[in-house]
Amino acid sequence: MENAYIVYAGKLVTVTEAGTIYNGAMVVQNGKISGIMDGSVARKLLPSFPVLDFSDYVVTPSLVDCHTHLMEFAPASLFPITKETQLNMGRSIMMNALMSGITAIGEQICGHPKSYFSIRDYKKAVQGLPLDISFAATSISIGLKDLAHFTSVTEAKPVQKDDLLNHRILFEMAAQSDYPGENLFLNATPANFTEDMVPRAGEIIYHEEELKEIVSIFHSQRKRIGVHVAGEKAIDMAIHSGVDVLHHAHGISDEQIDKASKLGLKIIATPLGGTHLEPNSPENILNLVQHGIETSIATDAYLPPYPGAEWLPFADHSLKGPEVFMEIAQPSMKKLKEHRYDENEILALITANPAKILGKEKENQFGRLRKRMDANFLVTEGVPGLEITDPEKIRNIFYQGKMVIDRS
Repeated sequence: MENAYIVYAGKLVTVTEAGTIYNGAMVVQNGKISGIMDGSVARKLLPSFPVLDFSDYVVTPSLVDCHTHLMEFAPASLFPITKETQLNMGRSIMMNALMSGITAIGEQICGHPKSYFSIRDYKKAVQGLPLDISFAATSISIGLKDLAHFTSVTEAKPVQKDDLLNHRILFEMAAQSDYPGENLFLNATPANFTEDMVPRAGEIIYHEEELKEIVSIFHSQRKRIGVHVAGEKAIDMAIHSGVDVLHHAHGISDEQIDKASKLGLKIIATPLGGTHLEPNSPENILNLVQHGIETSIATDAYLPPYPGAEWLPFADHSLKGPEVFMEIAQPSMKKLKEHRYDENEILALITANPAKILGKEKENQFGRLRKRMDANFLVTEGVPGLEITDPEKIRNIFYQGKMVIDRS
């Protein structure tokens, strides 16, 4: 089965110009997709190929979550781990993401006061997992009464504001970064602290000239740069400074959306929360898409749901992880459906668009079901996010042509 087979699907959602193919077929050879066609055509052309018959199910690309904190921050936030068990627990959390239909992840490494591992340690720890994991090297500013700054380069050692502008650290961050994650926090973050503990959350950390200099360092290394940003003043600064990707962009104005669209900026929306402001609502995400901004939805896991975000279905404020990815995306996906967007365009929010952020789609890796791309796909009871939100309704998960989760 692993080397060559045909997948028959009652409904094949390709997230390509081919759109949705009913009674479709996908040919897989050596972990890659070698053809997409009508099922009857496949039967005639390849009568000897083994068959996986999913005629009663939907087949789609697997999910891509391009903004997470699963290895560094999540283990100690969720479990009473020690240094000796952190990496193992991080691997376990990554597997939870896989069971939620996610086969590609964009992971942030910020520096953490209770984590004594380098980005190289994290990269080594996830080797062998049936996941594609890209790492972003970042610095972080936490909005405590006394602002706390850390970087992925200096790891558990707190630093001063001046260190965030240190060229040696910045060049090393750029070199270690696989993709434009939230490479720096333009606003101080509330992180997972309660409001009373982070009175300076949202405070702008950099001046515009400082930000421009950091952007130029990343660009000089041929690396794109992303920033954690919220609020009109900070978003203006990010736009004017030549940043490539806005993470969160909570509180973005219509005028700024228009500017971002004209500049070709990409936005990673986080409906669960992540900044000091109300997160991306379904209306906000619809507005971004209507303006032609390539928008991705991400979990920023692990986070508590933002209080008062009425589109979120959670009654409690416990930390939420990859298992809620489809659930937090659904209100926005349904909003797009109401405005007559095609299910392929809608599904791109959690497949093809974040794959582009990770720089993987143009390498013919994943995010769509297309010839020459990795055979990373789901067999489900409905279109992920749009029609289903429960990971248990994902029957099978394939990674590079191999079935890695089987709920049949």
